[in-house]
This record gives sequence, structure tokens and C-alpha cells, in this order.
Amino acid sequence: MSERILIAGCGDLGERVARLLLKQGDEVYALRRHPPGNNDAIRWVAADLASPETLTALPSSITQLAYMPAPQAREPEAYRAVYIDGLRNVLEALDAASLKRVLFVSSSGVYGEHGDAWVDEATPPAPPGFSGQVLWEAEQWLSNQPVETVVLRLAGLYGPGRLQLVDRIRAGQACAPHGQQHWANRMHVDDAAAAIVHLLALHDPQSVYVGVDNTPLPLDVLYDHLAALIGAPPVADGPAPAGIGSKRLSNARLRASGFELCWPDSRHGYAECLRS
Repeated sequence: MSERILIAGCGDLGERVARLLLKQGDEVYALRRHPPGNNDAIRWVAADLASPETLTALPSSITQLAYMPAPQAREPEAYRAVYIDGLRNVLEALDAASLKRVLFVSSSGVYGEHGDAWVDEATPPAPPGFSGQVLWEAEQWLSNQPVETVVLRLAGLYGPGRLQLVDRIRAGQACAPHGQQHWANRMHVDDAAAAIVHLLALHDPQSVYVGVDNTPLPLDVLYDHLAALIGAPPVADGPAPAGIGSKRLSNARLRASGFELCWPDSRHGYAECLRS
């Protein structure tokens, strides 16, 4: 049976999700402040999640909501505007009687520092930065709403159009700690989109999933591998990115639900992106 799905905050990842949903016969609405002008099967909705007055004309009888906005700026107020206020606004604007499931795209940034330890859905969140703190607050609020909710905590995404790390390595602007192990976690953007579609369709899902590939890597191993792929020198020794924390993310629960990745190792995924 097809669903009537609203993707709230439909950027690059959301468009990939929309295409997959359309292929399986779902009716897809996509909300964005400034929708593209292309005329395709995606039914675009022009609205601002942080402005309730723009949400009064949302389509009726939405059965599933995929919530994946992007803040306008990397600052606490911008994050709260979309992840706290915007989430409340869109849920108040939708028909509660029709809405069966909300999938909230969160971040592995809610976990913080765990050194070499494996981290999964049972690991208590302890976000070190404001972004993870806001997302964790939104997760907790959503879990108390009278609708089935699924949270997908995504690791760092890469893929076509998402190769900023490679550009930084090529420009000699990246560094990584070589004497102290710091774990990097990645997921190909197409695998992330497929995971969202999988969880929207999953019968009796669990409330939280970690979205990451099968192969966490030490940061210097990943960076030096990418440098070799593009013929650049190994990256300089230096501190890991601030406010993220080292951890090895496990996707065991997601794989146990029946999901299969196309790109289980980011080294192969990056290599394919660079070839194409």
C-alpha cells in the first residue's frame, strides 16, 4: 500500500529519498523554503519550518513525515529554529489522525567522546557541542509525542557533491592526529537515503538506529588513504576536529533490520566518487 509522505527540509539527501520513494509508488511532498523550478513527480511545498503561518496549507492526510532540515547557520539559534521550533510547528500543522510515523534524521554527534569504545543505540547520549545538544533535545521531545517515531543518527555523509574533505586534503588544509587514535565514521549519501526509505517501510521498527557504514577507520588512516587516491602527500599531523569526539559507531541494529549497504567501506565509496 502506497504512503503519502512529507519530506520536511528537502535538500540533497531529501531529494535522493524522494526519488526512491517515488520508484516504489509513494506520493511524495517535499517542503523547502525555496523549491526548485523543475516540474517532476515530487510535489514541492514552499514553506519555512520556523514560520508557522507558512505551514497552514500543508497537504492533508499525510501518513508519514521524514524530518531532515538544514539550519541556515551553524549557531544555536539557527539549530533551535528548525530542530525544536520547526519540528513542533510542522507536527501541529499536520493531521494527527492520518500521521502514522515520524522519521527524524539526527546525528551521531549526540554521543560525544568514547575513545576506542564501540557506540550503538544503547550508548547514552552526551553531546559535547550545541548541535548535538539541540538534536538530543529534539529527540527527547519527539519521543513523548502521540505518534510512532524513529530516529536515525547519521554519521558524516559523503558522496557525489559531498567531497569537501577531499578538496581540503588536495589543498593541504586537512590534518589528523597520527600519534593518538581518533575514529572516523562515514556513510555514503545514497546508503543514507536508502536507509531512510527502509525505515519508513519497516514493520514494527525500533525507536533509534545508528546510520553508518560497516568500517569505522582511524582518522589518519582515512585521510591518508584519500590523499593517496588523489596523489597528494599524507596529511599533516594535527588535532582532530573539535566538538565531535572519538568513537567507533556500530550499525548492527540497522543491518539486523534487513538493511544492506551498497558502500560498506568509505575507502571504496570515495574511490568510486573520484573515478566518476
